[in-house]
Amino acid sequence: MLLNLHSYFSLRFGTLSLQDLISGMRAGGYDTAVLTDINNSSGSLDFIKMGREAGLNLLAGMEFRAGDQLCFVTIAKNEQGFREINEYRTKLNRENRATPARAPEFEQVFVIYPFSRINTFQLRDFEYIGIRPSERTRAQLLERKLLDRCVILAPVSFRRADYTLHRQLRAIDNNLLISQLEREQVAAEDEVFVAKVKLMQLFSELPQLLANTNRIIGQCSFSFDFTSVKNKATFTDNRYDDKELLHKYCMEGFAKRYGRNDGIAADRIQRELEIIENLRFSSYFLITDDICRHARSRSFYYVGRGSGANSAVAYCLGITDVDPIALNLPFERFLNPKRKSPPDFDVDFSWNERDEMYTYIFNRYQTGHTALMGAMSTFRSRSILRELGKVYGLPKAEIDRLVHEPEHMLNKNEVTNTILSVYNRMADFPNQRTIHASGVLISEEPLTCYSAMDNPPKGLPTMQFDMYVAEDIGFEKFDILSQRGIGHIKDCRTIVRENLGVVIDTDNPKRFFEDDNIAAQLRSANTIGCFYVESPAMRQLLTKLRCDDYLTLVAASSIIRPGVASSGMMGEYIRRHHDPSTVAYPHPVFKEQLEETYGVMVYQEDVMKIANAYGGLDMADADVLRRMMSGKYRSKDHLIEIEDKFFSNCKTKGYDEKISREVWRQMESFAGYSFNKAHSASYAVESYQSLFLKTYYPLEFMVAVLNNYGGFYNRKVYVNEARVSGGTICLPCVNQSIFNTLIQGKDIYLGFDCLQNLEGRLAHRIITERERNGAYQSMGDFVKRMQAGLEQVIILIRVGALRFTGLGKKELLWEAHLLMSRHKPAVVGMVLFETESRKPILPPLEEDILEDYYDEMELIGFCVTGTLFDLAKSDYRGDMPSKELHLHEGKTVRVVGDFICEKFVKTKRRDQMKFGTFLDAEGHFFDTVHFPQTLVKYPLRGAGIYLIEGKVIVEYGCPSIEVLRCAKMPLKPDPRSE
Repeated sequence: MLLNLHSYFSLRFGTLSLQDLISGMRAGGYDTAVLTDINNSSGSLDFIKMGREAGLNLLAGMEFRAGDQLCFVTIAKNEQGFREINEYRTKLNRENRATPARAPEFEQVFVIYPFSRINTFQLRDFEYIGIRPSERTRAQLLERKLLDRCVILAPVSFRRADYTLHRQLRAIDNNLLISQLEREQVAAEDEVFVAKVKLMQLFSELPQLLANTNRIIGQCSFSFDFTSVKNKATFTDNRYDDKELLHKYCMEGFAKRYGRNDGIAADRIQRELEIIENLRFSSYFLITDDICRHARSRSFYYVGRGSGANSAVAYCLGITDVDPIALNLPFERFLNPKRKSPPDFDVDFSWNERDEMYTYIFNRYQTGHTALMGAMSTFRSRSILRELGKVYGLPKAEIDRLVHEPEHMLNKNEVTNTILSVYNRMADFPNQRTIHASGVLISEEPLTCYSAMDNPPKGLPTMQFDMYVAEDIGFEKFDILSQRGIGHIKDCRTIVRENLGVVIDTDNPKRFFEDDNIAAQLRSANTIGCFYVESPAMRQLLTKLRCDDYLTLVAASSIIRPGVASSGMMGEYIRRHHDPSTVAYPHPVFKEQLEETYGVMVYQEDVMKIANAYGGLDMADADVLRRMMSGKYRSKDHLIEIEDKFFSNCKTKGYDEKISREVWRQMESFAGYSFNKAHSASYAVESYQSLFLKTYYPLEFMVAVLNNYGGFYNRKVYVNEARVSGGTICLPCVNQSIFNTLIQGKDIYLGFDCLQNLEGRLAHRIITERERNGAYQSMGDFVKRMQAGLEQVIILIRVGALRFTGLGKKELLWEAHLLMSRHKPAVVGMVLFETESRKPILPPLEEDILEDYYDEMELIGFCVTGTLFDLAKSDYRGDMPSKELHLHEGKTVRVVGDFICEKFVKTKRRDQMKFGTFLDAEGHFFDTVHFPQTLVKYPLRGAGIYLIEGKVIVEYGCPSIEVLRCAKMPLKPDPRSE
C-alpha cells in the first residue's frame, strides 16, 4: 500500500537501491508497493522481477515533476497502463516540454495529485489527491465528498540516516552550495519507511483514505513475462519464411566461403541452423545480415567481431570474416540452449559512417520499435569527493588535497569529515542516464512497453534502462560500433587510387597471412597507425614474440589484456613460445586442448574447453560458467550449482583435488579479462588489412590515418612516420591544401584542419573559392577574394600558407596590415581589370628559421619543417641511435629523446611507476622504464627533449632503458620574444 517509492534511479534525489526498498518493505511489514521514480522508469521492471523472487506484489508507476515541482504521481493498473505512462514521458522528452500541471486522459492509469492541488479542478474518475502523514490534520477538515477522492501518500526516498546525503545530492543536482538549497528543492525529512502498523495508526481517524488506497491497489496487477524474447519476432512476417530465407542466404555464402563439397563445414552449418531455429534466433541473424547488406550496398567497410564470429552461419552470411572452423571456435560460445542471457553481434563501422547506419536502421525498422540502448553513469571515487567538495564551497586546492592526499592532517575538519562520512554510501550511485556505446534494440512490441525513452542530443530515442535490464527481460541488442581503424583502411584505398591510379582490394584478407613482406613488417613491429597493434605495449609484445604469422597475432591480441598480463601469464606465454620443450602441462587434458597456446589459457574459449574436457561439463554449461566467472551474469546462484558439478565430476574421474582447485583458480582468473578467440581473430584480421596497406602504400596509409584523426598517438607521431617513410611534409598552402591532409606523389600537404584557431568556415571558403575561380595570384588577390579578418590572415601568413607569393613572412605581414588595417574587406566579385596599389619599399627584413619553428609549434602544435631536436640548445644526441640499443644490453648509456607518451602503473606495493615512449633524432622509437624511486627524483614533465641515462635491458630481443636519471634539455629561445 505504499504508492510512492523512490529508488536511487530518482537521480540525485533518492538514496535507496532496489534491494534496499525490498528490504525496507519486509522490515516494515508491507507486501505491496509502487515504484514511482522521478520522470523515469529505469528500475521498474527490475524492481518487479526482484519483488516476485521475494514474494512481494510490486507495481510500476512514475512521479512526474517539472524541475523541483511535483506535478502528479502515476500508477499503472497493468502493462497497458505502464505503456501509457512511458509513452507520455517519452512524448514530453521528445518535444522537450516540461510536465504540465494536469495529467492527460489516461485509460489504465491512476493519477495522484499533491494535497496542495485540492479544489484546483474537478477530479476525473482515475484521479485522486494524496495525503501525506504530515497533512492528516488538515485532511480531517475536508468534506466527505472530497475525502472519497483522497488516498494515503507516504513517499519513501531515503533512510532516516541518509537525509544529509539526500541534501548533498540535491545540492549537486542544482549546482548550489548546500547552504543555498531552498525548501522546495529537498524532500521532507519524513520520506522514510514507516512500519505498516504505525502508518495505519496515523490514518486511523481517516478510514476512507485507507479504504481508497487499498481499493486502487487492488485494481492493479502486473504479470509481465520475463522469459520470452522481446526482439522483433520475425524478419519476413513469419517464422517459416525466416527459416527458409536464412537457409538460402547461408547456402549462397557457404559456396563462396567453403565450396560446395566441404562436408565438415556443411555439418557444422546444419547444426548451427538447427540451434538457431530452435531458439528462435533466425530473425536476429537476418536483421544483422540486412544491416551488413546495406553497408555493402553503400561500399561501407565493416568488421563483424566478438562472439558472433564463433558462428559459421555468420561467416557464410558475410557478417564476419573470421572462419570459426579453421580456428576451432565453438558455436556454443555464441549461442547455446542453456545460455540464460541472449548473445549479440558486434559490428564495427567507420567512425564517420556509423551515423548513416543508424539512420538506415531507424528508418528500416518501425518508429517506436527501435531505440539506442541506455546506460547509467555512476558516482565513482574521485568524482564523489570533487562533487561534494564543491557543494561545501571548498577551494580547488583543498579538494585536490582531499583527493590526492586523503590522510593529510589538514583534511581533518568538520566539512571533510561530513564528506568522508557519506563517501562509501554514495559510491556507485547512479548519477545520470546516458547512452550505451553501441547497443541498438529492435523490438516486436512498442518499446514503451518496457520503459520510457529519453531524447538526448544525438537525436535518437534512447531506453532509460541499461544492458543488464535488457538481458533480464529478454532483449538481444545489436551492437553497432565505430572505430577509426576502419576509416584508415577505406580512405587509404581511395587515396591510393587518386594518387597512384592503382585500385586495391582489402577483402579476402587470408591472402595477407602468407605475404612475406607483411610478415617482416609485423616481426619488426613497424606498425604505427595499424589497428590494435600500434601501442607501445603491443609493439613490444610483437617484438618479444617475433610475431610474423596470423595465429601468433591472434594470441597477442588476447594476452595483452590487463588480466592476463598482470597475472604473469603473458610472460609465461612468451617464454613457452620461444621454447615449447619447457612446457609442463598440469594434466594431459591441457596438452590435448591448449597445445596451440602452450597450456596457457589465452582465450575465453579455453576456459570452456578445460571446463568441458577436464571438468566434464557440457559446452553449454561451460559457457554459462565462463560468463558467470567474467562478471557478465548477475545471478550467482547457478554458479554454485555448476561449481559443485565440476568438482563432483573431477572427483569421479579420480583427479587430485589440489590440481582441480588450481585449474578452477586459473579459469576464474582468465575468464574475466581475456578476449574470446573470435574477438582476437577479428582484430587480427583488421590488423593485417592495415599492415598490408602500410607495407605497400606507407605514405597513402599515413595520410589516411591523419585524415581519420589518428589512433593511439597524436598527429605529430603520424607526421613523423610519414616523413620517416619517405614523404616530404609540406605546410598548409592556400593554393594546394584541402581541408584535411593531401598527398601528391610523395609531397604531403597538411590540411587547414591542423591549424589551431583558424576558423573552419574560412578554411572551406579558401578551397571553394579556389576551385571556382582559380589559384590565388598574390596577397592582394587573396585578401580581395576572401572575407577574412586580419587575425585569420596573420595565422595563414605565420604558418607559411601564403609562401606561393615568394615573399617572406614579415613582408607579407606588412602588406596584410596595409591592405586590411583601415577597413574590413568587402565582398568583391571578379573584376574586369586588376589594378595594383602602390606598395611601400621596405628595407631588407631579417628571417630566422627558429621563428618558423616556433610559429609551427604555436599554430600546429609541433615542428613540421624541422623537429624539436632542431630547437635544442645542445647538439648532443646521445651515445647512439635507438636502433642500436639492443647491441648494448646491460650497459649504462645516455640517449636523447623527444617525449611521446607515458603510461602509469602501480607496483605490488602500490607505488607509482611509469613507462615512457620517445622518438630519437632519426625519428625512431625507444621505450623507457621509470621505477618508483627514480621517478620521484627524476619525473617526466610532459612534452620536450629529454637527456636520459639508464641501463639497457633486452627481453627476447626487445630493448628498453631502465632509467637512472633524466631531465629536460633546454631549448633555444624564441627570437620573437627577444
